[in-house]
Amino acid sequence: MNDQPEHPATPAAPGPVTTHDAPDAPGSPSLRAQIHQDWIAHGKDWTLPGFRAVAVARFGQWRMTIKPKPLRAPLSILYRVLYRRVRNVYGIELPYSTQLGKNVVFEHQGAVVIHGCATIGDNCIIRQGVTIGNRTLDKPLDAPTLGKNVNVGAGAKILGKLTIGDNAVIGANAVVLQDVPPNTLAVGIPAVIKQPREATRP
Repeated sequence: MNDQPEHPATPAAPGPVTTHDAPDAPGSPSLRAQIHQDWIAHGKDWTLPGFRAVAVARFGQWRMTIKPKPLRAPLSILYRVLYRRVRNVYGIELPYSTQLGKNVVFEHQGAVVIHGCATIGDNCIIRQGVTIGNRTLDKPLDAPTLGKNVNVGAGAKILGKLTIGDNAVIGANAVVLQDVPPNTLAVGIPAVIKQPREATRP
């Protein structure tokens, strides 16, 4: 049974991708505790597509801790079924190999593509139409790292091996191709960095 992630790169970068297992670190929350926390973060509404996408990704990460591999096989089949349903019905591509922090919220569904090598920190908010992925075909494993409390607006594209600092805000439809410092705002195509006070001036 192949345990490669589902489409870990953005559609612009086909080809095999090296993945990593995601074992629970000592003292880390159980799968049930993680999903319960995600449920609270999504307003205690289990019907939300964003919550379901995160829950499936958490399950996909957890099943990689099951040893030996033959015992993992039926869980991998179940994961693939659930992953495809979330992708095809809700339009959220969130591979299990994406590193998710606590309380990550996908506010709306539709055209959301997350790279399998991306990292999304605690308390981040992702909206519809967002792509977090690689920038060029020759570097398919390059993926962004989002810090904590990052707020990503609808339609934003964050591309390449870059870092979005804690508490940064990515404006709607921005195309981010460079690092974004903490506590700043990135807006435009390509995105430019502004201090919050600059962005609020009339």
